[in-house]
Amino acid sequence: MGLPLDLAAVISTTLEGILYGFSIFMFGVTMFILRENSRRAGREMNYKMVSLSVALLVCSTVHMIIDFVRVSRGFIFKRDSFPGGPIAFFAQPSEWTFVAKNAVYTIQTLLGDGILIYRCYAVWQSWLIVTFPIVLWFWIGVVGVLSVHAVSTVPIGAGTVFLASVGRWITAFYASTLATNFLVTILLAYKIWITNRRISHMRQGSLLPVVRVVADAGVLYSVTLAAALGCFVQKSNGQYVVIDMVCPIISITFYMVIIRIGLAESQRSSDFGTGSGLSAAHHQPTSVFANGVGRTGDQRGQTVPMSRLQVHISKVCETDVATLENEGDTGSEMDRDRKMAGLEVRNVV
Repeated sequence: MGLPLDLAAVISTTLEGILYGFSIFMFGVTMFILRENSRRAGREMNYKMVSLSVALLVCSTVHMIIDFVRVSRGFIFKRDSFPGGPIAFFAQPSEWTFVAKNAVYTIQTLLGDGILIYRCYAVWQSWLIVTFPIVLWFWIGVVGVLSVHAVSTVPIGAGTVFLASVGRWITAFYASTLATNFLVTILLAYKIWITNRRISHMRQGSLLPVVRVVADAGVLYSVTLAAALGCFVQKSNGQYVVIDMVCPIISITFYMVIIRIGLAESQRSSDFGTGSGLSAAHHQPTSVFANGVGRTGDQRGQTVPMSRLQVHISKVCETDVATLENEGDTGSEMDRDRKMAGLEVRNVV
């Protein structure tokens, strides 16, 4: 026995509400992370990321409101007046709340996929790499508009969302979004991985946690889209449940990347702050070595630290010279890698 449409409406709205509440919490944490990281780095707040975060929250909020109105109309206001009752109400694709929620979902999908493609470009710094994903993004917009138009033109009582005239566009929309997300996630993870290998000799730590963050977000979104596509192809009413969960998940995956990388940045800064004594010991003799004078602000125990740190600095200088000689004309690429090595969060999130 299939899932009844009235029960599917209740389950989908409930699960969407839970995920929406979680996305609001993550939005607040995201704003805090963006503010603290900008303050710590001494730069202006990344208003581009703030704007995108707000736009995703607005889409999720509008979709949640429409779903609440839809459930209220189906079970309360139109329960007795709509031909066929609540089940027929929720089965009708051209009912305005269904059309409106799908329009909002299309906009949010375009926004989420566009952000993902932008991240890919920011990491690769190559339009050639993102050309095909951009083409897919425009195709998603086309089939999204066509699917919304198709559902809005279904006559009252003439069928369901699984009609061939509607289903082909919805299937194309799901498949295109899934392909775009899968492709761009692989490109992002691969670039960060090879960058980590290239610059591993120039820094302590690893970029592999960033790869895991990107992969986790991509897998979460991809699994949800694959479930929605599978349910729709099988003409299961479970697709109504899954698709309502996708909207807050798009926001959650976006916030998740910013939060996890931002927390890693905060932890790294805290580690440096905790080792302030060691940092001072390094910075002070470095100044002495650079100025070529035999005194510091603190005369206590200067002989041993200066001797050890002169050897350390000499080693670093030799390594840098050798690296520059070996790299030749790849300086611009290595500059980008050094920015990634420094976890330039603005380029990743």
